[in-house]
Amino acid sequence: MNLANRITLARIFLVPIIMFFLLINVKFPHVRIEQFTITYNQIIAALIFIIAASTDSLDGYIARKRKLVTNLGKLLDPLADKLLVSAVLISLVEMDKLDAWIAIVIISREFAVTGLRQIALLEGTVMAASKWGKWKTATQITAIIALLINNFPFAFIDFRFDLVASWIAAIITLYSGFDYFIKNKHVINFDDKKQ
Repeated sequence: MNLANRITLARIFLVPIIMFFLLINVKFPHVRIEQFTITYNQIIAALIFIIAASTDSLDGYIARKRKLVTNLGKLLDPLADKLLVSAVLISLVEMDKLDAWIAIVIISREFAVTGLRQIALLEGTVMAASKWGKWKTATQITAIIALLINNFPFAFIDFRFDLVASWIAAIITLYSGFDYFIKNKHVINFDDKKQ
């Protein structure tokens, strides 16, 4: 197994560790500054999430630079991304930090686009990543980090950046999904008579 795939696998293995720190029912010490409070387990989970999210670009860069692109990597990389984001979103809903509808919109889009990619592969077509897909990932990661760290430092000025970032992530996620389907509608066979 090459280095790029090992990094991707490491991202997958970090998912249960992040969830452990987010959902464990042990009373962790916390940091309190004026009206802002955060527990140490949230800080640890946020740091691990940032490390895991940053490996997404790293494994792709290494695979392209060293010509290590493999079918296993093509399978694991998007799987790792979806597992990481979905697991943390569901954990945030469980913690009452995120509205369930936002998590549902984001996760549903991932299922839909993955299904479209599978259909495209059966037709011998590879769907290229779009700039909206990259914006989708960036806004999701930003929103998740803001939620994990309890809206720091915006909590001090009473601005709900975490809420705004979550809405932006949901809107861009939806738009990027529509963009994929519109640009690749030729992949879907709508004529039942030919089947």
